[in-house]
Amino acid sequence: MLEPELVIEAGRTERQYWRDLWRYRELFYFLAWRDILVRYKQAAIGIAWAVLRPLMMMVVFTLVSRRLKLPEGGVAYPVLICAAILPWQFFASAVTEAGNSLVENANLLTKVYFPRVIVPGSAVIVSLVDFLISTVLLAGVMAWFHVWPTWRIVALPLFLALAFAAAAGLGLWFAALNAKYRDFRYALPFLIQLGLYASPVLYLSSLTPENWRLFYAINPMVGVIDGFRWSVGAVDFHWPTFLVSCASAALLLFSGVQNFRRMERGLADLL
Repeated sequence: MLEPELVIEAGRTERQYWRDLWRYRELFYFLAWRDILVRYKQAAIGIAWAVLRPLMMMVVFTLVSRRLKLPEGGVAYPVLICAAILPWQFFASAVTEAGNSLVENANLLTKVYFPRVIVPGSAVIVSLVDFLISTVLLAGVMAWFHVWPTWRIVALPLFLALAFAAAAGLGLWFAALNAKYRDFRYALPFLIQLGLYASPVLYLSSLTPENWRLFYAINPMVGVIDGFRWSVGAVDFHWPTFLVSCASAALLLFSGVQNFRRMERGLADLL
């Protein structure tokens, strides 16, 4: 009697794929923890870099704003800048790390099966840890300039979730493109730098002409940064802009997952 044939089709169906993702959750934790340790290994000041980097950016941007005489949003300009730099740095770092994650872990991906989305996903988590540490800077700047939090501060996790969705979606897109086209990794830093000036970090989004404001909000970081500034009492909340940014982030996440799943079966051959 012939024994029944066992055919393993790991991840071939959506149901099985997400079940596998849960089964391999410990690998997700391990990769994130490994990357956190590697990032600050043998660093002179360790995790203090998570605060020092946005601090230096805040100082530079504040000096530039003084020179350009940009309008303030009702609070001290360093608070305005800090509330924008922290979510932007999280987004930029998460997209960059996720975009390069598949190539950097090629040896692991070609030897053993697991849901590949774990790799860029863990990279986003590492950037999230950096962000949580850097919130100490925002609290310190607000205290220094006597800007005390109100009930609005409880909305910060909502805007952070929006930034997380946008970063994860775009990171999955870039990870897939980087695996297929190796020269794409050289274009990624330029695109991130371009995104900095296309987002209202140095200026207020309210300076955008009214008839272009909703189009501008297609950039999901517009809603995120405006939300962070509103949470610390710096600007008024503009619902249409926020809703457009939410829709854009949701589309990025959905399309990023779908595109990543399409190319995942041939990933080992690409790497």
